[in-house]
Amino acid sequence: MLMSGADYRESLRAAKPIVYVNGERIDSVPDAPALAPGLAAIALTYDFALETKYRPLMLATEQSTGREVNRFNHINRSTRDLLNKLEAVRLVCQYTGCAQRYLTQDGLNAAFQATYRIDADKGTNYHERFVEYLHRVQEQDLVLGIAMTDAKGDRSKRPHEQKNPDTFVHIKQRRPDGIVISGTKAIITAAPYVHELLVMPSRNMTEEDADFAVCCAVPLDVKGLTIVARPAGRPGEAAARFSAKYGQSTGVALFEDVFVPWDRVFLNREWDHSQFLTQSYATHHRQTCIGARAGFGDLLIGAGVLMSEANGLEIASVSHLRERMVELIKIVEGFYACGVASSVYGIADPSGAYEPERVFANIGKLLLATQIYDMHRIAHDVSGGLIVALPGPDEDHNPATAGKLAEVLRGRDDIPYERRIDVARFIEDLTASNTSGWYSTISLHGGGSPAAMGLEIFRNYPIQDKVELVEKLLDRGVLSAEKGAVVGEKQPGKCCPTGCAAPEELPEPPRRTRH
Repeated sequence: MLMSGADYRESLRAAKPIVYVNGERIDSVPDAPALAPGLAAIALTYDFALETKYRPLMLATEQSTGREVNRFNHINRSTRDLLNKLEAVRLVCQYTGCAQRYLTQDGLNAAFQATYRIDADKGTNYHERFVEYLHRVQEQDLVLGIAMTDAKGDRSKRPHEQKNPDTFVHIKQRRPDGIVISGTKAIITAAPYVHELLVMPSRNMTEEDADFAVCCAVPLDVKGLTIVARPAGRPGEAAARFSAKYGQSTGVALFEDVFVPWDRVFLNREWDHSQFLTQSYATHHRQTCIGARAGFGDLLIGAGVLMSEANGLEIASVSHLRERMVELIKIVEGFYACGVASSVYGIADPSGAYEPERVFANIGKLLLATQIYDMHRIAHDVSGGLIVALPGPDEDHNPATAGKLAEVLRGRDDIPYERRIDVARFIEDLTASNTSGWYSTISLHGGGSPAAMGLEIFRNYPIQDKVELVEKLLDRGVLSAEKGAVVGEKQPGKCCPTGCAAPEELPEPPRRTRH
């Protein structure tokens, strides 16, 4: 069953989770003003799936059931699926900045791959359990929060070495009917207004860390779970032209002796598979982040043009503005191209799922993580100082000042003053407010730090292929200063010890790699 945005809001009323925002208990999540922008963002992913023009992107057919499901609850089965997901994420983020629900798909795909791999290695039945759970998520059209990042405690110590074991979620007890978990998960996107949490390990584990290697699903209102969250966006602020409508809450999940039945447990102390699950999720999510920030970049591009025009300048005819806009386009489409490449070169997993190519996915995420500040800088450059110098919205209704401000702060005659200040406050909201600080930080660290992405790039990039390429050139004397000289001796013997081979006897050249 596909829900609408209104259905999604109504579905949350059936649960009574323990949620705190700004020190206050939230009695009804779908009615909380502090969370309204976050619910609106996720509701859009439901509504778009019901619109005919968006159906090719927002819907997919589940291979195992033939059922039409929301794209963000789907298991990617082809490179086309990966590309459709990337484009769907960019679409919803053009309207919301961060639609959040796509993390559900990243978590489902990673767990799908990992449970298949564990079963093949250990003879367990996790994959069957997980597929049954997947079908229920799809049938009920649920949204999941991905509880991966632990509180971590002392970063220099492994999970089992922590003075307080609750800095990591861990298994406290194994019972005939399930497990009991405790601990803390931090930085959970959309934590207060999801249906369930998918708990996953946040790092590779050793045998001593086995109790911390756990993956399971829990309803948000399960006994023993408390969510401590921040408001979504800037609800109720008159100057928040964007984030008062669409925003994102993040939350900390405190697990205190939470019982999880076996049919919801997908990793139970198989510590040697925790790294694969973590890396698989990171790959899916980093590709997703590329689409999300491309959608955000589209907002900056459009707003920059509108602000320049309201200032009386046409970007096409002012060279320095045109150059800045080209730079912004280059950044946005540059990292998005990496997302496209990671889709086109997607890898077929033994489980039947497709995973984005890891090098391109990580390069794209690394580019956006480090260039988000440049995106803000360029938006400031083309927009002018009015975006932070403009008096607050209360002055719009001040009889002593409003009329005069409307006269002197107008730009072009054919663009109303109200239009100019709306665009200015829109850009301020996205680039010079606490919302912009959130976008910058989540872009930098969301899905892993730049250091983690660099490690993945180095780990997966075929560096040795490049080394061997040069060694072959050296062995053949191509790079020699003297024509015909022999350079390098990697393989036994000398180059051409009995005379050079005729061209038709030369081996086939190595197949060209894609990197």
